[in-house]
Amino acid sequence: MIHILIKEFNGFLNSLIAYIVIGVFLTAIGLLMWVFPETSVLEYGYADMDTLFSLAPYVYIFLIPAITMRSFSEEKRAGTMELLLTRPLSDWDIIIGKYLAGFLLVIFSILPTLIYYFSIRLLGDPQGNVDTSGVIGSYIGLILLGGVFCAVGIFASSITPNQIVAFIVAAFLCFIVFTGFDSISTINVWASNALVIKQLGILYHYQSMGKGLVDSRDLIYFFSVAFIFLLFTKLIIGSRSW
Repeated sequence: MIHILIKEFNGFLNSLIAYIVIGVFLTAIGLLMWVFPETSVLEYGYADMDTLFSLAPYVYIFLIPAITMRSFSEEKRAGTMELLLTRPLSDWDIIIGKYLAGFLLVIFSILPTLIYYFSIRLLGDPQGNVDTSGVIGSYIGLILLGGVFCAVGIFASSITPNQIVAFIVAAFLCFIVFTGFDSISTINVWASNALVIKQLGILYHYQSMGKGLVDSRDLIYFFSVAFIFLLFTKLIIGSRSW
């Protein structure tokens, strides 16, 4: 697994993918937080990071599939999938190695945004007037969200040898699991079951962690959804149906 992780991560660093993803993410979030008047912290007048944590998931819906789309699709297209599977590695070693490589890249894209936290902390009136517990909870939620999106992207990449198709499927699934259930819960026909349906989606748990309360139920939810998509990937890879 470690060998796959190192190989995949070095593959990201040796290509433009890592730099493009991190650059686009930081540029987009930086513009939204500090430049565009509709979302700028300076215009908003409150020392918080709601702009980052409310908009970053939608940026990641497109960026993370761009990271993961080549994970298995490229192996299938190049005909190296069979060679990879003949190595003394289990299917789980390969899947987890590729998954962790993408997940580490996502974490690296998040780390530079800590500068925004310290900047807002200094700009607060009085200085340091920031909901630190809420920020910590939101960062944990954003990292876990990135982990789920990576699992979704790995799954999408395993079902097709076409990277573009893998990207589209992953972006669609990420959008559905993030906000789809929340939208469905607003339909009147569900009545008393609306809250249950809402809790099936990531947005409910993500917003809950943003309040600064890291509930074990939210953690279990994120880990479970990521595991389910990795399990689906294992079933696809294990079927050897390409």
